[in-house]
Amino acid sequence: MTVFSEKVNASEKKVKWSLRTEFNCLFILVMVGMIGFCFLANIALLERVYLSHQTSVVKEAYKNINEASTKDSFMTDDYNIELQSICDTYGIELIVLDADSQMIKSSSSDADYMVHVFWDNLLGEDSVSALNGKVILEKNSSYTLQIEVDKRLNTEYLEIWGVIDSGYIVMVRCAVAGIKESVSIFNRFMGTVGVAAIAIGSILLVFLTNRITRPILQLSEISSEMKNLNFEAKYKSKSTNKNELDILGDNINELSETLETTIRELKTANNELKQDIAHKEEIDEMRREFLSNVSHELKTPIALIQGYAEGLQEGIIDDRESMDFYCEVIRDEASKMDTLVKKLLTLNQLEFGNDVVKMERFDIVAAINNYLKSADILTKQKNATVHMADYEPIYVWADEFKIGEVIMNYYTNALNHLSGECIIDIKIIREKDKVRVSVFNTGEPIPEDSIDHIWEKFYKVDKARTREYGGSGVGLSIVKAIMESMHQDYGVKNYDNGVEFYFELESSAATTD
Repeated sequence: MTVFSEKVNASEKKVKWSLRTEFNCLFILVMVGMIGFCFLANIALLERVYLSHQTSVVKEAYKNINEASTKDSFMTDDYNIELQSICDTYGIELIVLDADSQMIKSSSSDADYMVHVFWDNLLGEDSVSALNGKVILEKNSSYTLQIEVDKRLNTEYLEIWGVIDSGYIVMVRCAVAGIKESVSIFNRFMGTVGVAAIAIGSILLVFLTNRITRPILQLSEISSEMKNLNFEAKYKSKSTNKNELDILGDNINELSETLETTIRELKTANNELKQDIAHKEEIDEMRREFLSNVSHELKTPIALIQGYAEGLQEGIIDDRESMDFYCEVIRDEASKMDTLVKKLLTLNQLEFGNDVVKMERFDIVAAINNYLKSADILTKQKNATVHMADYEPIYVWADEFKIGEVIMNYYTNALNHLSGECIIDIKIIREKDKVRVSVFNTGEPIPEDSIDHIWEKFYKVDKARTREYGGSGVGLSIVKAIMESMHQDYGVKNYDNGVEFYFELESSAATTD
């Protein structure tokens, strides 16, 4: 009974304060407010703005006459037409007198009276302006700008008068009453249009809000059902041409289906999570196994150091340049071994994105060649034949040390699985903005059921053979972590006579130094 009462009260409240009513009231208030604001702004500011504009007009006309009076074109018919056009456009009157008070130019129908007004201004400028109905707005050595009441017509005029550079006497004026009347007409028009706009807009709004809010109310009811995890209610559009609300309704329908599917999947995932917790100890054991097997990855650099050190000890070389090269290789591999230990111990951080990738531009061809030189002893021990074309420098963007790790893992993996013709073929291919590096070795293809697992930590295709060459099953997992940290592609392909591992890097714009 209580639930039913709550639904009834909610329904009554919804009807009393419907979205349609609120939307109508809000729109009308905004419309009335905007029109009222414009009306008040017109009353308060329009006359000032208009007067400021006319002040600029008479000053500009005065300036125009002053500039033109020194030119030969001042007395031409073309200039008379231009001056008359200015007067007609802005509703101003003007007179121009010479030093002898002779009329030169006039646009007034009563030019003699304007001359009389000018002399009254000139002779009476020292009298008290307020008593003469005169307000001086601006005065300088060139002109006087004022508002004066014409006693004959009892009309206010905006006037500017003075003696211009050529010695001519100029007076320009326009009626202020016309400004006030224009403002009054505009305000009355604004009021009438505003009232009509509010009335028509309110009538149209009633029909429009009904059309808009009907589907919104339907969507509201559907969302209420979804809140109670009832996903049966669906939005049904009555319009053939879909609008935003119809699209929203379709999206809510899809959301309802998605939520239903997601909840079902969450229940399944929750059950799987319980199973994952049961495997926590197994995962911890795998992590400990990883740490205990890290040392196996050090065998390659140690073998290189040992091989070159034995070569020096046994005296197989006698020239200084070769000895320096052997020593450099030993130092370089020792440094790499020190760095490799640190990198292997942070493999988990790398996989979870906690390791910083230092992107730099370097020559991938040089990086591969340098590694092949350092691995020359291992290559000879395996009786391998390495094929690699003589490439021009190819520059890429990547973490040079990490890519060195990838190259080392691919190459040692190829050496350890060589058979048949014992050929290792290294290729570098440019593809648009990518550079693909591939390492192919002749031998037995990887079993199809192992292809997807070789990147997993400690996974070994042939455990007996892996133990034979001392592999730990970590190398390819390191490759996977490195390439994914740089968001680049990598993979493996089986061939009838061997296996090819590859990785891709972002190409640098410049290919040579």
